[in-house]
Amino acid sequence: MIKQTAGRDQLGEFAPKFAQLNDDVLFGEVWNREGLSPKLRSILTVTVLVSKGLVDSSFQYHMISAKQNGVTKNEMAEILTHVAFYAGWPNAWAAFRVAVEVYKDDAGMDGGLFGIGAPNDAYARYFTGKSYLKPLTDPRETVFMANVTFEPGCRNNWHIRKAAKGGGQILLCTGGRGWYQEWGREARALRPGDVVTIPAGVKHWHGAGSDSWFSHVAVECPGEETSNEWLEPVDGAQYEKLS
Repeated sequence: MIKQTAGRDQLGEFAPKFAQLNDDVLFGEVWNREGLSPKLRSILTVTVLVSKGLVDSSFQYHMISAKQNGVTKNEMAEILTHVAFYAGWPNAWAAFRVAVEVYKDDAGMDGGLFGIGAPNDAYARYFTGKSYLKPLTDPRETVFMANVTFEPGCRNNWHIRKAAKGGGQILLCTGGRGWYQEWGREARALRPGDVVTIPAGVKHWHGAGSDSWFSHVAVECPGEETSNEWLEPVDGAQYEKLS
């Protein structure tokens, strides 16, 4: 729920009606409508303000809000680069100056749609590079789902999900660029919106591209006597050949 008091704080006495419309209608109603996510509303707002050349203090507020609403450092850089060709190069330059300041302490972490989560320390020995885990359902529920995020260059070891019946895993790609490979087959590039179905008994690995964060939701398919066998790391030379 987005709440705003800037109108009343700054213009409450001078223009009370404008302040009320700003706080209660624009932010109280429009920004809280269900048709668009706060993240998408932030992207649209930043884009419109840049196109109009309005990069004042209010633009800085919207840039901060965009960051809080989940627009990552890398996404903002891509947004402003794209907008530059339509809204004007000087406008984009001015917007970048604000963005650099707002994101100056941001390491560029990108957890995709569901956020970065916590360091995946429990399974760190099975990963090359750092990964992060954010459970989306209770592990005790019938279907366990978690958002897994890989830093650039991170990938898990080859592994096999086993089950006497059923089992396996589904990957729903939500952010960045990544890879999936089954033993004996070519690696498959992954982007947001891609879905990977992994039957039980298939040796495979998945992870980020060398220059991009990557996130997917891992869905554990119900099965009987399920387990996971971790195997050798992915060959570094072969991984580096992936473009």
